[in-house]
Amino acid sequence: MPQPRGAELEAVRARRDELRDRYLKQSAQRPAPTVKGFHHVALICKDVEETIRFYQELLGFPLVELVENRDYAGSSHFFFDVGNRNLLGFFDFPGHDHPPFQETIGAVQHIALSTDAENFAAARGRLDEAGIAYTGPDRGVDDSLYIRDPNGIGLEFYREELAVFNGTPLLED
Repeated sequence: MPQPRGAELEAVRARRDELRDRYLKQSAQRPAPTVKGFHHVALICKDVEETIRFYQELLGFPLVELVENRDYAGSSHFFFDVGNRNLLGFFDFPGHDHPPFQETIGAVQHIALSTDAENFAAARGRLDEAGIAYTGPDRGVDDSLYIRDPNGIGLEFYREELAVFNGTPLLED
């Protein structure tokens, strides 16, 4: 996709600075969140078995539940454990013709998954062994590795602690 340049880029950057100044509060000034966190993130898949094999067998995220979706007859709703009591959920919708993944408004750009150095290296090895293409350390971002799942969903393996971005803690304990 084309990126802004010149005066357009400067206007985008100025707008970001304005929004940061207006809305970003230091931790002592931030109100407490009104929820406990994500129970699960729910995404749509095209093939239940393919998605299970990718997440459980390749990435190592245990499947913890597989039931019928209560809102759509025949649809499956299933969950993977992605650590720290977080769940990644999926639905399928049999009979529905889904268009291919497209990076657009309302779509998931990517899901960043925190990992340590050992598991980062292991994930990279499994991807290499499976012949799955990725971008990451090769483009100057040493702590990130990006892939797309069989549904087109972007995943980032981020070698960083939870709630830390580029070495800077974003949340207090």
